[in-house]
Amino acid sequence: LKSIRTRLMSDKEVKEFMDKLDAGLKLAEERMLQEKSLRGENVVVYIEDKGIQHIPASQIIAGQVM
Repeated sequence: LKSIRTRLMSDKEVKEFMDKLDAGLKLAEERMLQEKSLRGENVVVYIEDKGIQHIPASQIIAGQVM
């Protein structure tokens, strides 16, 4: 049987991982907004002082929200 070694990530590795994760989430959000905008769909968002809102994706892309 092979032994399983556990290794913790260094601070640099954690930062690199978090940066990649953030970039991937940003890209996924941009793609989702573009697809919803092309179909004329809304996105459900929470806006402080306004609560839950249904906003056209095109308005979010254009920066017309909040």
